[in-house]
Amino acid sequence: MQTLLLWLFYISSFYAFIPGMISRIFGYRVFRKGTGRNEFALTFDDGPDPRFTPLLLDLLKKYDAKATFFVVGSNAERYPELIRRIHEEGHLIGIHNYVHKTNWLMRPATVRRQIQHTNDIIYNIIGERSTYYRPPWGIVNLFDISKRRQVEIVLWSVMFGDWREKLGAQRLTEKMLARLNPGEVMLLHDSGTTLGADPDAPENMLVALELTLQEAQRRGLRSIRVDDMIKMEKSPIRHLSFGKRVIVGLWLAWEQVFQVMFQLKTINPADPFMHFRMRKYKGEPVELGDGTLLSKGDKVIELHIDNRQLFELGIHSRSSAQLAIRMIRRMEKGLPMLAEVIAKDVNLAQAKALYGVSMINRGPEKFGFSVHDLPDGIFARSTKFYLKILLSVIHPDGGARLKERSEVLVPKLILMPVSELLKKMNQQLPHDERSVRKRKPQQEEALSLNDSHTEVELPGATVTN
Repeated sequence: MQTLLLWLFYISSFYAFIPGMISRIFGYRVFRKGTGRNEFALTFDDGPDPRFTPLLLDLLKKYDAKATFFVVGSNAERYPELIRRIHEEGHLIGIHNYVHKTNWLMRPATVRRQIQHTNDIIYNIIGERSTYYRPPWGIVNLFDISKRRQVEIVLWSVMFGDWREKLGAQRLTEKMLARLNPGEVMLLHDSGTTLGADPDAPENMLVALELTLQEAQRRGLRSIRVDDMIKMEKSPIRHLSFGKRVIVGLWLAWEQVFQVMFQLKTINPADPFMHFRMRKYKGEPVELGDGTLLSKGDKVIELHIDNRQLFELGIHSRSSAQLAIRMIRRMEKGLPMLAEVIAKDVNLAQAKALYGVSMINRGPEKFGFSVHDLPDGIFARSTKFYLKILLSVIHPDGGARLKERSEVLVPKLILMPVSELLKKMNQQLPHDERSVRKRKPQQEEALSLNDSHTEVELPGATVTN
């Protein structure tokens, strides 16, 4: 009996668990995130529902938002007028099986019949077939990803657990606003009748969605259909080789783990390009640009560039110069915000310097950073190896860049006194009875950059995780 159970575990893992992990982590043969500048995608599963879908359609119409509805075939068969309305109001209809049952428990032929039957129902109602499919719970099996047949599998980049009523409208709103970014594919539910869902949960979803759409309008973001996002964006990771997709997938997964593990804070949540944390400096003494000495144990603000943002910048840049210009523009936006954050926080203001590790040879000086060699050792060698691998993936010139200019791709220590940052950005250290330092208000000209960016050497990340 034990042997039989073990074999069942092996078979199920090979059939569904492993393919599911590959598709989720590496995006293998599925679409799960775009790279739009101002667009995100709202997707709704498990409907149509006569109670909530009409209210949802009214809400989307009110804010001129387009969405994608992955419908359960049996529900579509029962409520054809809702399918017709979804279509007539310009939304995309996708397939979510005829019954809401995981593909893990169905044979390939059964899954194929589920998809086909639902597609036939959709065709009989609106006269068009769907080519987009989302398996229930996002679980794909080996045959789903080995050959996608006539449909494209669409997963999601973020889900919120909105099928649980106890989550509440306020908490759901907070979670949605935290992930309201370009390129996101949001998973929501317009029905609470499926297994494990609470019947009244979509009420909270509608409240949270309206607040999210209001915020999206304020930021200049808009919701589009998944097919439009795919056509417009065609996420660059899908065009990489499988090996590079593995590297990028692991890298982006590590980004999430690192941020949680080390409690990184984001300078601007609406544009999460730069993160930071307070820590103690552990290296050899280094003289800063203002003549002060950074010693072991001094507090520093460690900077981190968001890996996903960096990847998207690199993959969409046609040349090193273009990548450099784009990163400079993002830094120009981020550093003044960081200075404002420091000026309002007594604890951050006690840090002696901004700190990071970079493969930039020229460029940081324009912002006020000084560039120093890393002491030779395990950290320097491992950092160089790590950054060079990533650079081969995200840099516009890829591996060719490494072969031609490998001698300049050396990780460097970049430092700037916190006082210098505040001075350049017309900010002051906060005054508090607990402050250990006091300064007079200083008025200096804001940071300006040389108009020519062609001299900037910018490989991978300004600071890496």
